[in-house]
Order: sequence, then structure tokens, then C-alpha cells
Amino acid sequence: MSSLSHLGRSARAINATLPRASVARVASNVAPRRTLLTLATAARRQGAILAQKTSAFNKTTSQTALRAFSTSLPSLNDAEEAEEESEDPTKAERYADETDVVIVGGGPAGLSAAIKLKQLANADGRELRVVLVEKAGEIGAHTLSGAVLEPRALNELIPDWKEKGAPLNQPALEDHMKFFTKNYAIPLPHPPQMTNTGNYIVSLSNYVKWLGEQAEEVGVEVFPGFAASEILYNEDGSVKGIATNDVGLDKNFQPKDEFERGMEFHAKVTLFAEGCHGSLTKKLFRQFNLRDECDPQTYGIGIKEVWKIDPKKSKPGTVVHAMGWPIDNSTYGGAFIYHMGEDMLSLGLVVGLDYENPYLHPYKEFQRWKHHPYVKDLLEGGECMSYGARAINEGGLQSIPKLYFPGGALIGCTAGFLNLVKIKGTHTAMKSGMLAAESAYAAITSDKYEEDKPIVLEDFEQKVKDSWIWKELTEIRNCRPSFHTPLGNLGGVLYSGIDTILLKGRTPWTFHNTTPDHERLRVATNAQKIDYPKPDGVISFDLLTSVSRTGTNHAENQPVHLRLKNKDVPVERNLKIYDGPEGRFCPAGVYEFVDDESGPAGTKRLQINSQNCIHCKTCDIKDPSQNIDWTVPEGGGGPQYVYT
Repeated sequence: MSSLSHLGRSARAINATLPRASVARVASNVAPRRTLLTLATAARRQGAILAQKTSAFNKTTSQTALRAFSTSLPSLNDAEEAEEESEDPTKAERYADETDVVIVGGGPAGLSAAIKLKQLANADGRELRVVLVEKAGEIGAHTLSGAVLEPRALNELIPDWKEKGAPLNQPALEDHMKFFTKNYAIPLPHPPQMTNTGNYIVSLSNYVKWLGEQAEEVGVEVFPGFAASEILYNEDGSVKGIATNDVGLDKNFQPKDEFERGMEFHAKVTLFAEGCHGSLTKKLFRQFNLRDECDPQTYGIGIKEVWKIDPKKSKPGTVVHAMGWPIDNSTYGGAFIYHMGEDMLSLGLVVGLDYENPYLHPYKEFQRWKHHPYVKDLLEGGECMSYGARAINEGGLQSIPKLYFPGGALIGCTAGFLNLVKIKGTHTAMKSGMLAAESAYAAITSDKYEEDKPIVLEDFEQKVKDSWIWKELTEIRNCRPSFHTPLGNLGGVLYSGIDTILLKGRTPWTFHNTTPDHERLRVATNAQKIDYPKPDGVISFDLLTSVSRTGTNHAENQPVHLRLKNKDVPVERNLKIYDGPEGRFCPAGVYEFVDDESGPAGTKRLQINSQNCIHCKTCDIKDPSQNIDWTVPEGGGGPQYVYT
């Protein structure tokens, strides 16, 4: 095992001894793993920098001699500029680490792929180095879901998970479907695909932490706090690996005293498991035209809280799904209430990001929903423990891109395997990671492997199509698009009921997702404003109070990771045409239009409060001008989710 792996584990051991708040504060500056990594690589980095300076000096000397021979002596400015460039730490050579497989993202898909790779190698007695990098300060800290877990993939990956202490402690015992009016909760027939017999109500963040421990036990090198910010390419255009971002830059991209150059990870295979709408995955889509033969992806925003409730109201194992109020008939959405056990309640609202009214505010819809008598009764006398939000893929089968490219593949939610009817994607994400691992291992260990040629995991895509993932998604492929008719949610529910109960997807037709979510907003003059009630501070809360429950933090003096392609667009287009939807679609108060002190009276500017960002990716998806580019901040920043 490499020294880097030992150091990564030591950093996590230090994190484990600190209070969560302390870990968050440390991660926002220079995380412990950075210090340990520096100790391990300082000599090598210094050697690389010295070599670079020597090379630059020799190059400068050579160029000077040539210029002296052909013209005259070089100017003093030329020499000074060469020296300044050679000493610029942001241009120093990055330390490069060689590995067999590098995995970007420490969620269910990435960890399942890593575990499967090492299981295969260990069974064959082979040395196979697998490195997994995760932008969160610790594994699971950025993970959020409902969640009711279907253990199908887990049973395949780790059959003895019960003996290994997997945090699947509360079986799902009852299922209920309800239609909400403003004052009533009307029981509905329960679709068979939503039956949760044999499933478990879990905290997905805790489950992912446990998967991380299993990965380390089989020999995976897990590095939390490493934010992959760049895709590296070979000369032939294939993916070579990834680079992590530089740490210690100020908001103007200038190095601070604690500046450290990012690292490179070179691999035979790179698996991208970034989750929904990954920042590097977007680049891969464009680089390799991976979305040319599929529908546009469509998304939802899931907003969630975890409460400690009155023990008398707790019904461990009860699963409730609801639709209707407060969502109108033209907006796709639904809610969930999961009794987790130990008097903990997980509840949330999912709103389709194809909504049309620019005045719709998903966060405020969720707060309003909690005042429904059915929900309010559960929460009264309880305490909100945690809050979070995350975009989810809803496009299904039709929106899955090409899954492979020279040098790597897409796995999990970064590709989009969520089963929307089941409201589950963890099991399909895990299975996709396992299948990619099988393909990658076979390719790396094949007698036909040639080091100077990229590995192309073409068989991985076929494996997915031959698996139960594809069967599940084929059966429900028409459900989500069926909501895009003049009948709205009513028509979608009627069709989906017939399709899931009677037809089971055995139809000769396939509906399509035709329009990207960001193109669906109506102009503000054609939309009705929505009057939301003020939060009472007991059942409903203001936005900043909720954000404080995420534990999110970013170093203040660092480059803003929410980049505007054109700084004039928010005011000149989004504010003028859509009345500034940025301040409403964001569930963390990142965006607000404020008075522009530098302009004429009454002018506005968009202020970006990037410290509030909880990495949901909604802004990158829903911005009607597609002017916001979500990029990774310094590793370790972002939310520190608990119970989610």
C-alpha cells in the first residue's frame, strides 16, 4: 500500500477525533490531510520545482545566447520576466501519481466500483492500485437522499453486510400513498413498483461512510478533501486521469502563503462518479459528444429535513409518499415522509426543475407543505436536526448518455440511472459501478492490453443494457414524460398508473423528454406571482436558519466557484425577462439581487454568496441563460451533512 494511502487514513483518524464543527472549520482552510500530504510529498514537489526552475534558467540562458548572436544583448526586462515566471507557484509542476484506476466521487457508485475492483484483484492475487478522490472533507459529508434503500446491489457486492455492521437498521414495514388537498390527506392506491417490502429506511450519508470503510478494508486508497477540477488527456485525445484544484488561492486567483499546487492522478481507467450534473462530466459530454443520441436530461430539486419527533408520534418503518398540494397541476412534484426509527423522521419535497413559473420558490414550497395538517401534527413538539438539498436526475432511460469514452466511463447518477417511479437510485448507481469495475478489471488484466493504447470500455455499456438496471428503467420509461401534456399532473398520474400496474412498459411507443429544464421558464409578465407565508420559526424556517443546519462552509478568501460566463447577463436578461429567478431556485441563499452602488440610482447587480453553497447544482441546471458554471471549490468545503 502506498504512503499516500496511509497518510489519507491518518488524516481521517485525526478528523474522527475532532468535533464536527471543528472539522468543518479546519477543512475550510487547510485540512489535516493537506498537511499530511505535504509532509509526504514536499521533497518530491520541491525537487520538481527546482527542476522546473533549472529548466527555465537553462531555457532562458539558451534563448539569451541565441538573441545575443543574432541581434544584441537581451534587455533586463526579458530576464526579469523569465525569472518571475519561473518562480510563479501557480505554474509550478504538479506532482503526478500513477495508478491503475482513479475514481472521481465517493458516493454509492464510486465506492461500489472501487470495492468491486479490489475484490476481483484480491481474489486473483493481483496487485491493482485503485484511488478514489472525493471533494467532501469526509466520505458521506456531501451525500443526501430520502432514503429508502433497496439492498439488491448491496447483496451482490457485500453479501455479509449484516455481519459487517451496515447501518441498515430500520426495515420498511408499511407503505402509504396520499393525495394532499390544502386540508386533507386522501389515501390512494399504492403502485406496485413503490412497494418497499424488503427495503430499509436509512441515512444515506451514514451508509456511504460505511461503504467507505469497506473500501479501505479491501485496499482502496480513499482521499476525501481532494476536489477533482480538471480532466487530463493523452496526446491521442483519450482521458489520462484528473487533476485536483490548487489550494490557497485568494479570491483574485493569487497565491496566499499557504498555497499548494494541485495533484495529478494518471490512470489506465478513470471512472467518473460525481453524482447528478457533475462538473467534469459536463466537459466530457462536450469533449466526446456523449449526449448526441439521447434526450436532454430533466431534473428535480429534492429538499429535505430530518427531525427528532415526539416518541408518541413515531411509527418506525412507515413510508409515506404524497402528491398534490401545494404543487399546482402544471408542476411535477411530490413529497415523502419516512419514519427512520429512534424517533427520527426524514421528510422532504421534490420539485421538477422543468417548472414554468419563474416565481416558484422550491424552498418556500417545502416550508409551506410542512404546515399541512397531516405533516404539522407529526412535527409539533419535535426538533429539526438537519437540512439539505440536492438536484436529482429524472429523465430516465431516454436521457442516459453514451457511457464510455477512450480511457474511462460514467457511472451512477452522473450518468442518470434513477428509477423515478420507485424514487430510488442508490441500487442502480451501485450496480453500474460494479459493472464498470468488471469491465475495467478485465481490460487492465487482459493479455491484449497495450500500454500505449487507451482502454475503451465498450462492453460496459452493453453490460448495463443486459442488466436489471436497464429492465427497471425500460418498464417505467414513459412515466415521467407523460406529465408533459395539457392534462398536467392529472394526465401523468392516470397514464403512469395504467402503465405501471397493467402495461409494465410493454408498449410499442416511447415518449421523449424534448426540452431542457432551463428553456421551460415563462417570462415574468406571463406568470403569476406567488405569495408565500412567513415562516413561524417552529414548523417552518427562514432560509439562512436552514442553511446553518447544513454545516456548510467555504474559506471566504478563495476564488468564487460559481462562475458567471457573462457578468451582465443576470441583470440585462434574467432580471429583466424573468424577474431574477436565481434568488428563488437556489435553496441556500447564494444568489440575491442588490443595489449596485457603483451604478445609477435604482440599478441592481447579482451578488453571489458562495459561502452558502450546499453543492446542489440547481443553479447550473435551471439558469434560463445557462450563464452559471458550477465548479468545485477547494477540497473539503461545502456541506457537512448529518443524518441525511
